[in-house]
Amino acid sequence: MGKKILIINADDLGYDPAVSRGIFEAMRGGVVSSATLMVNSPHAEPAAASASGLSIGLHFNLARFAPVWSDFPDALLVGGELSESIADQLPAKVVEQEALAQLDLLEAMLGRPATHLDAHKHLHHWPAVFDGVCAAAKARGLPVRSIDGRMRQALRKRGIATADAFIGDAGQEPYWTLTRFRRAIAELSDEATELMCHPGYPPTAVASGYSLQREVELQTFLHPSAPLLLRQAGVTLADYAALRGWTKGSGLR
Repeated sequence: MGKKILIINADDLGYDPAVSRGIFEAMRGGVVSSATLMVNSPHAEPAAASASGLSIGLHFNLARFAPVWSDFPDALLVGGELSESIADQLPAKVVEQEALAQLDLLEAMLGRPATHLDAHKHLHHWPAVFDGVCAAAKARGLPVRSIDGRMRQALRKRGIATADAFIGDAGQEPYWTLTRFRRAIAELSDEATELMCHPGYPPTAVASGYSLQREVELQTFLHPSAPLLLRQAGVTLADYAALRGWTKGSGLR
């Protein structure tokens, strides 16, 4: 087994039916090896029902929709819903309880636990949110996405597994074009890397700033050359469950 371990994770499963449809295509017909489910979306249950046999983690959401934890303080909601605008004001204990509730809901929907945990909009960069996420992940023995070196070090100090490197973004232009994907694969080091992506079709039920861009990413991960690029670079595709036995340079065990 090669030393270049790559997790290609599609965010936003369950966010919108068209997005979910594209993610499933990218996983079953392309090179996407993992996805994270947004369980508090109105469209999460149908997505979970279609995810049999796939590697699914939690796309922990504090940015929109209603909370899952029944005792979530009303004073920390906007119009009865979670809001990205006040995520930095959430106490760590509230974050922990909401994360545990979302993990429980995911397990109930899928019939199995999450493989790992990441955060919608990377809101775990806020210190209290990070503390709450870590507490929940530690309680369930789950790996967590690290978006930079400082977060990676902080997670590992707490005994929480994470990848050695993280690549990916989402903005006004499609991020994972085939050209950028080819370049990224060529530059991978001998370590475990997470590649975050957002393949799908333009949302039909939810307003999203990342819309048509998803189709470009979908075509990249479905492209016939994508698996060839991985093989030529000596890359082993994996999911986050594999990181429970990973230390840099050792390979999977």
